[in-house]
Amino acid sequence: MARTQPPVDILIVGFGWTGSLMAMELAGTGLKILALERGEARDTYPDFAYPRNTDELTYGIRLRLFQNPAQETVTVRHTSRQTAMPYRRFGSFLPGNGVGGAGVHWNGMLWRPLEADIKLRSTVISRYGAGVIPPEMQLQDYPFTYEEMEPFFDKFEKICGTAGQAGNLNGEKIAGGNPFEAPRKNPYPTRPLKTQLAGQLFSAAASELGYHPFPIPSANCSEPYKNPYGVQLGVCNYCGFCERYGCFNAAKASPQSAVLPALRRYANVELRTRAHVLRVNTDASGTRATGVTYVDADGQEIEQPASLVILSAFQLHNVRLLLLSNIGQPWDPVSGEGVVGRNYAYQMNGGIKLFFNADRTFNPFAASGTTGIFIDDFNAENFDHSGLGFIGGSTISATLSGGRPIQQMSLPHDAPAWGSGWKQALRQHYLHTMNIGASGSVMPYRHCYLDLDPTYQDAWGQPLLRMTFDWQPNELAMTHFIGQKAEAIAKAIGPARYERGFMAAGAHYDVRPYQSTHTTGGAVMGDNPRTSVVNKYLQSWDVHNLFVLGACCFPQNLAYNPTGIVGATALFAADAIRTRYLKQPGPLVQA
Repeated sequence: MARTQPPVDILIVGFGWTGSLMAMELAGTGLKILALERGEARDTYPDFAYPRNTDELTYGIRLRLFQNPAQETVTVRHTSRQTAMPYRRFGSFLPGNGVGGAGVHWNGMLWRPLEADIKLRSTVISRYGAGVIPPEMQLQDYPFTYEEMEPFFDKFEKICGTAGQAGNLNGEKIAGGNPFEAPRKNPYPTRPLKTQLAGQLFSAAASELGYHPFPIPSANCSEPYKNPYGVQLGVCNYCGFCERYGCFNAAKASPQSAVLPALRRYANVELRTRAHVLRVNTDASGTRATGVTYVDADGQEIEQPASLVILSAFQLHNVRLLLLSNIGQPWDPVSGEGVVGRNYAYQMNGGIKLFFNADRTFNPFAASGTTGIFIDDFNAENFDHSGLGFIGGSTISATLSGGRPIQQMSLPHDAPAWGSGWKQALRQHYLHTMNIGASGSVMPYRHCYLDLDPTYQDAWGQPLLRMTFDWQPNELAMTHFIGQKAEAIAKAIGPARYERGFMAAGAHYDVRPYQSTHTTGGAVMGDNPRTSVVNKYLQSWDVHNLFVLGACCFPQNLAYNPTGIVGATALFAADAIRTRYLKQPGPLVQA
């Protein structure tokens, strides 16, 4: 029988970026705030202390910071006609686990969306007509404007001490920045990170072809900086251990480095770890959340009453909790009714390996997760799509994020896979290889969705989340186009040889190789409760005292890494809760 705990005012489920930001923004209200994190407690010290954090076998291969699929995983299939099977070893994407969540193991690329990203459906229709949108593609505009969100993009960049070069400052184009970016009110808080030889070669070749290279906006701080919460961030030392690792230097922005030191000042905020939430509880009407039920570290089931519940877990987990809690109507791809699980999307990536002779030395070990140069010329609606046969686009970049000995050995396809020949290939190529990468958008489709699996259960006896997803002709056409543009840059750089790595026509989604952890959708935000789960403030249409944060709220997936929008929308929602909802609880937007 479940044990009931004393009630709290605000209950936060998940304690990564969105959960920690929400706790920090609401702590000043004096209300009793409780955060539940199902993983373990972690902090910069001692958990990320050098040299333990550079253990590639533990963190890079054995995935120390990530969800354990033996306890909970997802099942995957390409179409609804197939039987989904459990995903036993995470490869394609890596859900974080523990305090900090994905904010611990990310690389640090911190993007604002383009204005066309926010109003994609309206922009596409105004430029090309509604007829270019395939019948099965469910494009939606975000329910807010860029102007509404700009102060919150700015605030999140300042919390992270973001390093970068503005390209559009109050409408004035700035040389060296991204000329396609939406106008920003302020420059980046810190100057751009250093550029390696790979970025210099890419920049020169892209410029020669008429493109507009710029440094990656980075949450890896480039100089001493104190953020708006009064937290002193460290300075990136280019150690080469960003993705899959915590930052020992407090230079890569994370909840541990940028938020938690300030949050500890508040006695009204409590964090409980190893607390696995099973469901959100509601009253008899199903229209008001009364708290959650969770399992503690001892296996005891606990009921935690609360006046306000905020879901801030990973994208997949938020959607699953809604489904397990019977909040919102599940999406039915046959009837086209329902909303929860709708519009699941991923990202379409590709790349080129460039191999040089010994006269080009790249020193890949001296890098951060955001060491590199991008172009945005073929992203979103930055170029004319007329006659191309696809919607969306991709960034193209040259980045070096490290030279780790197990995972970051970039060798030609014909190199030996073991033995003395393999060692010789490593000696030949380790210092003399660079990569060009592409990160592309993925549109939402009626038949790409999330629901509960009817067969498989987790360690607590609850249905696993089922993912139905495959690459669609639109994205395959897009990546073919982008591959040609990336190959032209590779040729202009002039390596001794290169190898393409873009999806071919007819390719299917493969869960085995890592691609990105940028999964989106399933609890989409919008203006209409028939096509969205939450309103613009991330408040549930069905249960007004429930807010759902994160990338699960994206209507479709953009080419950029999602953290910038995730952080900014969490701040936007927190502002609405603090200034409006707590004063007069109820729907913030009328259906």
